[in-house]
Amino acid sequence: MEDLSPALTIDSFAHRLSSYLEPAQVSAVKRAYYYAEQAHMGQFRRSGDPYITHPLQVANILASIHMDHQTLMAAMLHDVIEDTGIPKRSIDEQFGDTVAELVDGVSKLAKIEYETQAEKQAENFQKMALAMAKDLRVVVIKLSDRLHNMRTLGVMPPEKKRRIAKETLEIYSPIAQRLGMNDWRVEFEDQCFKAMHPLRSTRLQASLQNVRGNRRSIVEKIQLAIEERLQRDGISGLVIGREKHLYSIYQKMRTKHKSFKEIMDVYAFRIIVDEIDTCYRTLGSIHNLYKPIPGEFKDYIAIPKVNGYQSLHTVVIGKQGVPIEVQIRTKEMDELASSGVAAHWLYKSKDANDPTTVASFDRANRWIKRLMEIKQHTHSSLEFVENVKIDLFKDEVYVFTPKGAIIELPSGATAVDFAYAVHTDIGNRCVACRVNDRPAPLSQRLESGQKIKIITSERSQPNPNWLNFVVTAKARSAIRHYLKHQRHTESIELGKRMLERALIHVHRDLNSLSDEHYGQLLAQTNTDSIDELFEAIGLGRITAANAVKALDPDANVESSSPAPITIDRADGVLISFARCCWPIPGDPIVGHLSADKGIVVHRENCNNVIDLKSKKENIAETNWSADIKGEFLVDIRVEVMSERGIIASLATRLSRSGTSIERIQVDERDAEHSVITLTVAVENRVHLANVMRSVRTMQPVQRIYRVKNHKKTRQ
Repeated sequence: MEDLSPALTIDSFAHRLSSYLEPAQVSAVKRAYYYAEQAHMGQFRRSGDPYITHPLQVANILASIHMDHQTLMAAMLHDVIEDTGIPKRSIDEQFGDTVAELVDGVSKLAKIEYETQAEKQAENFQKMALAMAKDLRVVVIKLSDRLHNMRTLGVMPPEKKRRIAKETLEIYSPIAQRLGMNDWRVEFEDQCFKAMHPLRSTRLQASLQNVRGNRRSIVEKIQLAIEERLQRDGISGLVIGREKHLYSIYQKMRTKHKSFKEIMDVYAFRIIVDEIDTCYRTLGSIHNLYKPIPGEFKDYIAIPKVNGYQSLHTVVIGKQGVPIEVQIRTKEMDELASSGVAAHWLYKSKDANDPTTVASFDRANRWIKRLMEIKQHTHSSLEFVENVKIDLFKDEVYVFTPKGAIIELPSGATAVDFAYAVHTDIGNRCVACRVNDRPAPLSQRLESGQKIKIITSERSQPNPNWLNFVVTAKARSAIRHYLKHQRHTESIELGKRMLERALIHVHRDLNSLSDEHYGQLLAQTNTDSIDELFEAIGLGRITAANAVKALDPDANVESSSPAPITIDRADGVLISFARCCWPIPGDPIVGHLSADKGIVVHRENCNNVIDLKSKKENIAETNWSADIKGEFLVDIRVEVMSERGIIASLATRLSRSGTSIERIQVDERDAEHSVITLTVAVENRVHLANVMRSVRTMQPVQRIYRVKNHKKTRQ
C-alpha cells in the first residue's frame, strides 16, 4: 500500500510485476509507460517532479493489489487523452480496444472537483456510475489516482487541500468502502483528516504515540493467552493485535462523546485461520477463554456484509474487566476485507471460480445495477447524487423473504424499502406487511434476522407519506417517479373534467371545439399543447373559467355548475381530503382548487370553507361517487372515566368494529376523567355510526362524538 520512494523507476516496477504477471504482459505495461512518458514530455507536477512520476505511482498502487496488466496499462495512460490531446483512436490502435475504453472512462472522470458548482459535480458523479457499469476497473483506477493525489497533497494551498479532502471523504472513501477496499478507505480517511484538520490530526497522532508504549505489554499478554488457548485446542491460527486508525478514533470521540482514554481502553485482535469451520471452532475457544458480552456477536460469514466482507465478530471481557474485540476469518476473507472487489483480479489467476471473490464481485455488480435503476427514476443529476449518498452512508440490516432469501438493506429500513428491494412493482402495489408472521406497520424499522412478507393489491399505489420514512435510494426514487407520473396523468384528467364543466356555460363541449378554438385556447393561456392546458387547469395554475373566456370574453362563467366533480376513490395525488374537517363518504362536500395541489375536499359546513367561498373561482361543486370504496380518516373524541387498561379496551373494541387507529391522543381533565382523541379509518358515515355505537356501549364511556372542525390548517 505504501508509496515507494520518488526514485521508483520503470525497471524496478517491471521487476515487481514479474512476480505475478507473464513476461509478455510486463512488456505491454512497459510499452504503455514509454508511450505516456513521450506524451507527457515537458509536463511537470506542482512538486516539480516530471509528470510521468504520477501515472507510474498510480500503477504501482494498483500493482500492490495485483491488478491485471490491462488495468496497469490504462493507469500509465490515464491522463494522456485529457492532458496531451492524443485521441482515444490512437490508444486503441496502439494498445487495443479494452485499454482504450478504460483510459477513456477514467478521462471522463478527470474533472471532478469540489469547487465547481453542485450540478457539475453531480453530473461527473453520474458519469462515474455509468463508467462503473461498463467496467469496474475504471473506478479502481480512479480511486488509485485519487489515493496518490491525497498522498502528495502537501504542495497544495490549504484551501484547495480542504476542498479535495472534503470531496474525497464524501464520494471516494464511501465508494472504496462499498467496493470492500478497506485499506484504501482507511488511508483516504486518515489523509483527509490530516488535510482538513492538521492540528487535531497532529495532536491525536502524538497522543497515540504516548499510549502505545503502555498498551504494548497488555496487548502482548492478551495475544499470548489467545495463542496458548488455540494451541491447547489444536487450532493453527495467526493472532494479530489491531490498531485503530486516526480518523476512526476522532469520529468516535465526536459522535459517541467518548474520551480518548475510553476508546483506547478497548483492545482489538484479528485471528486468521485456514478454513471456515476452524473460524467457528476458534470462536468457541475464545468464548471459553474470556466471557463474551451478550448481543455483541455478529456472524458475517453466514450473512456477509453488502460489500462482500466476511468475518466473525465478538466482544469479550478479559482480565481486570478489559473489553477485547476479536475478529476471526480465513486468509481469503482477510484479503477480501483489505482489497474488496479488487481481490477478484488478485485471485483470478489462482482460481477463477473462488466462491468468496466471485460473490464479492457479484455484490459490487448488483450495487451498480441498483445505481442504474436509481438513475432511471431520477430526473436530475443532483437528485441522483442525493439518493446515492443515502445508499453509500448506511450500515446494513439483513432480513429474509418468506422463501428464505437474504435481502440486504440500510440500517433504519422499513417494509416499504424491503418491498422495493424485492421488485419495484411489489413496492408500488404494497398495502401491508407481516414481520415474523405478525402484522406490522409499513413504517416499522426492520431488524436483522426478521422474516418479511409483503401483502400487495392490484388497486394500490405508492403513498406520498412513505417518503417520510423510507431510507433506501431505490424506494425513494421509485416513489417520486411514480407520483410524478401519476400527478401528471391525474392533473390532465382533472383539468379535462373541469374544463368540460366550465364549457357548459357557453353551450359547448370538448368534442364540439374546432382546431381554431383549440388554437385560441392555447394562445390565450400561453400553453403549447392541449395536455399542457389540461394539466395547468388540473393543478390550479389556470382556472377553467379563464380558459373559457379565451373562447367567449363576454361569457359569465360561474364556478358552480350543474355537473359537479365526482370523487370516486380514497387515494389520489391531486384529490386530497382536508385535515381540518376530514370528510368521509356521505358528508355533504365542497372542493377547493388549490394551486399545484389539485382539489382539496372539505365538508360543506367546515369553518375554513366560509373564507374560501369569497373566492368563487376557487370553489368547485363536488360529490361522492355512488360506488366509492376505500378507507377515509376521521377524528372522534371519547370522554371516559379514567380506569386501568381503558386504552387497550378501546383499541380492542375499535378493531372488532372493522376500523384501524391511525393516531391517538390522551388528555387528562382531572384525576377521574380523560378525553381521548382518535384518528380512525372508516369506509363511510354508516361505518362511522356503527363504530361509535360500538364504543358508546362501553361502561367507562360517558360521551363520544365526531370532531367537526380543527383550527385552520394549511392544505
